[in-house]
Amino acid sequence: MTAAAPRSLFNRSSLRLFVLGLAAAGTLGVALIQRGPDPAFLPEMAAKPVMMPDGRALYAQRHEVTITEWNRCAMDGACDLTLRARPDQDPGKTPATGLSYVDVQQYVRWISKKTRNDFRLPTASEWDAMAASVLPEASDPLFTDPSLTWASSYLIEGLTPRALKPQGSFSTSPEGIADLNGSVWEWTMECYNGTSGGAATDRCPAFFVGGEHLAAMSFLVRDPARGGCAVGMPPAHLGMRLVSDKAI
Repeated sequence: MTAAAPRSLFNRSSLRLFVLGLAAAGTLGVALIQRGPDPAFLPEMAAKPVMMPDGRALYAQRHEVTITEWNRCAMDGACDLTLRARPDQDPGKTPATGLSYVDVQQYVRWISKKTRNDFRLPTASEWDAMAASVLPEASDPLFTDPSLTWASSYLIEGLTPRALKPQGSFSTSPEGIADLNGSVWEWTMECYNGTSGGAATDRCPAFFVGGEHLAAMSFLVRDPARGGCAVGMPPAHLGMRLVSDKAI
């Protein structure tokens, strides 16, 4: 009498279900990992923080957000606007421009969620502090009458080339922040309400932008030549730079 052949632990059907289960578990694991912070999306920050007059440290993005960085947000469905570089431009080195305040807030929310870091735009005073070392000192006003302050802007108007250039084409601050004196003007989070000071951002019609001189743009404007400007010549391009209150 011969011994019975050992029974297989798996028949073909059960083996197939086992393999499919492993694959599904692997897919779930990858999905769980992907839901965590993605370090590949972290922006390059300046080497040193900017020390504010009140003693706070402000950590700023080394370069303005580029076309490539911006389009990642668009591909993810979080930014409505998709940007295209000209044939002579490298999208990885060209600042993202033609952005409204609404656009940049979409990007801020997306990058903060993607990286699990609290990124934001700077305030107008923070932007001034970042750029103080690379921008010329403001000239004395031509007129003391507030209604004629626009005339003072002509003392500094036109100092910066208006052509869109690759990142690193202008000055770099001692902290390592590039192009603050370039042709791209950067949105801040500070509301402009028609007075000398800021206001709450809720339902704000315009925001300050950092650049060659004080300017305020309507929150919907993408083309500064067609938007409102508080003083002087309108900005050449509207872009953005991220800041954070903690080291990244």
